[in-house]
Amino acid sequence: MSFCKIEVAQSDVVLETGKLAKQASGAVVVRAGDTVVLVTAVAERKGREGIDFFPLTVDYQEKAYAAGKIPGGFFKREGRPSSFETLTSRLIDRPIRPLFPKGFSCETQVIATVLSVDQQHNPDVLALTGASAALMISDIPFNGPIAGIRVGRIDGQLVCNPGVDQMEDSDLDLIMACSREAVVMVEGGARELPEEVLLEALDLGFRSAQPFLEAQLEMQRQVGKAKREVTPPQPNEELVAVVVEKFGTRFPQGLEISDKLERRDYFSELKAEIAAALEEREIPADDLGAVFEEQLSRAIRNQIREQKIRIGGRKVDEIRPIECEVGLLPRVHGSALFTRGETQALVASTLGTSSDEQKIDSLMGESWKTFMLHYNFPPFSVGEARFLRGPGRREIGHGALAERAISPVLPAAEQFPYTIRVVSDVLESNGSSSMATVCGSSLALMDAGVPIKAPVAGIAMGLVKEGDEFIVLSDILGDEDHVGDMDFKVAGTRDGITAIQMDIKITGISQEIMGQALRQAKAGRLHILDIMEKTMAQPREDISSYAPRILTITIKQDKIRDVIGPGGKNIRAIVEKTGAKIDIEDSGEIRIASSDEKASAMAIAMIRDLTQEAEVGKVYLGKVQKIMDFGAFVEIFPGTDGLLHISQLANERVRNVRDIVKEGEEVLVKVIDIDRTGKIKLSRKEALAEQRQSR
Repeated sequence: MSFCKIEVAQSDVVLETGKLAKQASGAVVVRAGDTVVLVTAVAERKGREGIDFFPLTVDYQEKAYAAGKIPGGFFKREGRPSSFETLTSRLIDRPIRPLFPKGFSCETQVIATVLSVDQQHNPDVLALTGASAALMISDIPFNGPIAGIRVGRIDGQLVCNPGVDQMEDSDLDLIMACSREAVVMVEGGARELPEEVLLEALDLGFRSAQPFLEAQLEMQRQVGKAKREVTPPQPNEELVAVVVEKFGTRFPQGLEISDKLERRDYFSELKAEIAAALEEREIPADDLGAVFEEQLSRAIRNQIREQKIRIGGRKVDEIRPIECEVGLLPRVHGSALFTRGETQALVASTLGTSSDEQKIDSLMGESWKTFMLHYNFPPFSVGEARFLRGPGRREIGHGALAERAISPVLPAAEQFPYTIRVVSDVLESNGSSSMATVCGSSLALMDAGVPIKAPVAGIAMGLVKEGDEFIVLSDILGDEDHVGDMDFKVAGTRDGITAIQMDIKITGISQEIMGQALRQAKAGRLHILDIMEKTMAQPREDISSYAPRILTITIKQDKIRDVIGPGGKNIRAIVEKTGAKIDIEDSGEIRIASSDEKASAMAIAMIRDLTQEAEVGKVYLGKVQKIMDFGAFVEIFPGTDGLLHISQLANERVRNVRDIVKEGEEVLVKVIDIDRTGKIKLSRKEALAEQRQSR
């Protein structure tokens, strides 16, 4: 067994191996407080032939027993991954994937399993560190280590790995993956923080990650297995010579074509020409795909480095043309179309009531979600034809990023008591569709009349780095993302950043590159906001006529049972008669939702009838419920009755109550007294006298 302890201000973290899952290629248990995560790494012995990708699978799974729970549902066992599990799987996958050597093609799987959780130490960053540690001590070739760090900002002070309770007061939630040299992955959200604060947080996170990296290296020295040897693939030299010497000049020519589909057709035809030339010379074409991609990548990168010109002749900091439109879907509560170059997102926003909230049942407890942003990426958006399936990891991840960007500007529930769902359907894609979703979502919410604090825009930045020289690219295309060294997405308002995500394909990103990228992203973000605000600068003053109007009234808590009625009789009657949705809080707050103002008014009137209280001196038209020898009980309004004593029936003496009133008869009565127990005394003769005086 091997045991390493990292002393952290918030809570010590322990790495242990040699006790659990010993048949895995590598297995590490990571513990902080009473949160325990087991991470395993396994790679098949034989590589897969004929593939041009690395077959890596990363799965993060939470066991219900870790929090002392039994899963819900019919089967009472864990089912499909939750959104949090999917997002955490991506969080682990993204920084480790570039660190496997080229030529390693063995099926590899990393599984992080949460075994215990104390609701204070979040297991996601522990799982990220554990994945690196498991790979480091295994025989799987891996150019690590890396470590996961969370940085928060509480009362203006940056804090590393804060507890769950502390994060409730944090205006920053930043997750980082760091190597010994630099930051390799960033994911997070903020409440409109300036770029300088983000850079400070990144620097603190990088420095705080170093003890975790040293612990992994020490564990590797103690129990690490010898790494498998990997021979990088070597393409056929004759094939390379043909591609470079005969067709080398054709690659830069294709980069002058700005249209994505035309450019794709150009390079498809070029590849076919090369294949024909190889066949004539009887040179095997097995390596053509890899060599072609390498030559294309080199052409794009060289043009950027040497000429500061990108595909289609664009400058390194130039944003593609942007068009915005709102209100294009007539029956939708709010809609927007955002087009940036060849990327287009159609975004719709829908307003609902509290009954539309999403229930989240996680290891951290039960909660309700009032804002949801869903992202869809249909195949036609990139000119492909394939099966439509449910959202994959990429779609869930992009939706979560956009949701994180928009959340800080949404109004509080007290100000705007609606459940909000935003759906982004990507209609075209060549560049960051997640950032187009952020822009379109801002416009769609304002079109729906949601009083957001400020519009949010997003931009994706790229990087070309050779040695110590680097060039940061604004608003990258898909091809530039594919051949570049960084995908850095930044979203925010004019006042600051609300979401950030960075993935790289090199060993790390320095503070200098990060600062340049953030400054350039801010300039691009402000440019996009200028264009968006020409279309819509402020939310509409009123919500759509098709959206439910939510009116709020407050009643006394002891009157809630009167509104609900026996077995829900009263509340059902109101809903059936008015068609309104009614939500009753324990505090006595009642929300009435309907797109019909008359229906809402009727529902409020019916609730007022059920909850009104008798007033001394007020005259009511009541209904006789029961007759006794000494008087009659009269219901003056639903659920409330009083005693009409025989002496109060008429001015003259009454011998028999039934001589004056009958059961079921309506009678005019006046409240003359309410005693300390709440009993109501009524008078018919005083009500009649008051009626005569008013004539």
